Amino acid sequence: MKNILVFAGSNSKVSINKQLATYAASLIEEVKLTVLDLNDFNLPLYGIDLENEVGIPKAVEVFLEHIKSTDGIILSLAEHNGAYATVFKNLLDWLSRIDNKLWQNKPMLLMASSPGGRGGQSVLEIAKDRFPRHDANVVATFSLPSFNENFSEEGIKDKSLSDVLTQAIQTFKDTI
Repeated sequence: MKNILVFAGSNSKVSINKQLATYAASLIEEVKLTVLDLNDFNLPLYGIDLENEVGIPKAVEVFLEHIKSTDGIILSLAEHNGAYATVFKNLLDWLSRIDNKLWQNKPMLLMASSPGGRGGQSVLEIAKDRFPRHDANVVATFSLPSFNENFSEEGIKDKSLSDVLTQAIQTFKDTI
């Protein structure tokens, strides 16, 4: 059975991106899901002086082990001021200090959502450009605009958006 790592690049307790990532993962049958919450990886703000003084926090090593032990990654990024949420950027900075190829060439379904009409497209574009430099294998992407209007407990309300996500999930499934 394949193991899928699922998380959001957010530390919001009611993260819409965690809801999206978890929902997308739930559509994949016969896999083991490991859903992580960045709140469980409380890390100090990265700085070279701090790293030199105290080293790499154990939580970073644990997170990297989750990446190494998975067959695929479903990640939905929160967008703050057009870029990564600070909590995610901080994790990325710490992870890259252990292994610059931190994504380990694992197939990735990369997503973003926001309450606005662009659906986190700015952060998605940044990640699509940056992640391959850290050995990401982004096999599919998905952006969900206007989260509050387009998502409910049953899933994505808009049929055309739902169809796009279904295709992205199928592409991801075909690569793991």
